[in-house]
Amino acid sequence: MTASGATPLTNPVMQRLKAGDVALGMPVRLGRSADIVRIARATGHDFIFIDVQHAIFNLETIANLCNVSLALGIAPLVRVRNVDDADVSMLLDNGATGIVFPDVNTGADAKKAVDACKFPPIGKRSVGASFPQYDCRGVPLTQCVPELNAQTLVVCMIETLEGLANAEAIAKVEGVDVLHVGSNDLLANMGKPGKFDDPEIVAAQDHVIKVARANGKFAGCGGNRDVERRVQAIKRGATFVTTQSDIALLMSAANQWTTGVRKLLAET
Repeated sequence: MTASGATPLTNPVMQRLKAGDVALGMPVRLGRSADIVRIARATGHDFIFIDVQHAIFNLETIANLCNVSLALGIAPLVRVRNVDDADVSMLLDNGATGIVFPDVNTGADAKKAVDACKFPPIGKRSVGASFPQYDCRGVPLTQCVPELNAQTLVVCMIETLEGLANAEAIAKVEGVDVLHVGSNDLLANMGKPGKFDDPEIVAAQDHVIKVARANGKFAGCGGNRDVERRVQAIKRGATFVTTQSDIALLMSAANQWTTGVRKLLAET
């Protein structure tokens, strides 16, 4: 406890990353109730990845998912539409513990992301009146501002050849925490959609891992949903990793059931 009586703020993803462990997150596109957060926690995920870039969520739903995540001890991260998304600071004020920015192509893009997420002197985020991360208790700004700066994740996605070429410049920006390779979009940008074993995408992942480490940042990998490929990326140094989306997990389990039933019926 601090002098204010508030327990110092922690982020389970940041804790895992700093311990050299792997943080696993479930992309959420379908779930709208607290059940999806409970399922994520019960299945060993460290964070949910609320996908505002590709799915339709209203802001109140996002805030509710964030608050349930805080109560259950997993991190609520939100992927916004771009580095200019006007909702970033409001999402953080209402429970998000990190923002994932797609299509970060330059150091200037990364600086915009940091400016929206971090308080001065690192960024330009406005100071709110209270924060759900502290259960809305009145915590002195001398405590909450530096803690929120330290525990709020800024994740920059590398999804284009331009972003890949500027990965080192992005990694050098103070306040960036994770460089995350979006394999699907990067492969599409390379003209090789879906070719997850292509040497060029593997080399791209390795380059991002290298420059992230060299600049004191963490590396992530997304888009490629094959477990074996994911494990290989982890062994090469990716520690911020998304698993399968809630839609994909439901489709896989549902398909397994119906296929299994029809197969056994055909055999009898």
